[in-house]
Amino acid sequence: MKKSIRNIAILGILFTFPLFSYGQSQTQSSINSNMGKVPEVTLSNGVKMPILGFGTLNLRGAVGEASVAEAISVGFRLFDTATRYGNEEAVGKGIKKSGIAREELFITTKIWVDDTGYENTKTTFNRSLNKLGLEYIDLYLIHRPRGDIRGTWKAMEELYEAGKIRAIGVSNFNPQQLAELMSYAKIKPMVNQIEVNPYFQQKEEQEAIEKLGIQVEAWSPFAQGRKGLFTNPILVAIGKKYNKSAAQVTLRWLIQRGIVAIPRTAERAHMLENIDIFDFELDAADMQQISSLDLKESQFPEWN
Repeated sequence: MKKSIRNIAILGILFTFPLFSYGQSQTQSSINSNMGKVPEVTLSNGVKMPILGFGTLNLRGAVGEASVAEAISVGFRLFDTATRYGNEEAVGKGIKKSGIAREELFITTKIWVDDTGYENTKTTFNRSLNKLGLEYIDLYLIHRPRGDIRGTWKAMEELYEAGKIRAIGVSNFNPQQLAELMSYAKIKPMVNQIEVNPYFQQKEEQEAIEKLGIQVEAWSPFAQGRKGLFTNPILVAIGKKYNKSAAQVTLRWLIQRGIVAIPRTAERAHMLENIDIFDFELDAADMQQISSLDLKESQFPEWN
């Protein structure tokens, strides 16, 4: 993958984050520019969440620990893990290794299907806290819409009310599944983490989710490079206009739609590249060109 990397100092730079009307819905999220920080979205409960974060799937052990610490050093503050990933302990060690204050970070983890249920959820949550070495979680998600969702959600609501979780949500729920959950939920989900990438743009789903007051977050925003995403002619051509890579164009496209993105990499150069997306903006023609890439199907059929 051909990368264009700029030497950037993440701390002490004023990132400007203009709002766009094209292809973007901002029903419940307001985006703020912050000195020395990645811009944030505001969740329905008022909690602020970075619009760009760091995914950790498959980053385990020493590699996972080093990757998290490195990502913190270049400016990332949102980190996404899950019990299913088997790396919560490594993520926790990376956080500790970084030496950064806990309150500066936004940590997400998820509960897997096999651990759902009221009592199981509380046990699993406490285990995650211990592995991460934290006293609270910023965002706790139900990983898949399977298992005892009702019992799990009740436990999550109680943990939220007890101050153990700052925000609760789901992952991989479609609008119908969200509506079912909300029919009995006392506290509505604040985030839905779903697949969104240039080949699976989920525009109608985003609109439906945001109408419920829920923030959309994109897992695997690069589709793991499938179908030649990093060398896609349209993305590459757009990137040349701004001296950016196809990867940077993809991330910029997502945040201009108001979607939180969590790219993953173990390489510092790619971390720097991924976070260097706040000094340019895609115009309406660029956004329209990227729209033409939508295949309207998941790029991970094996996961569905």
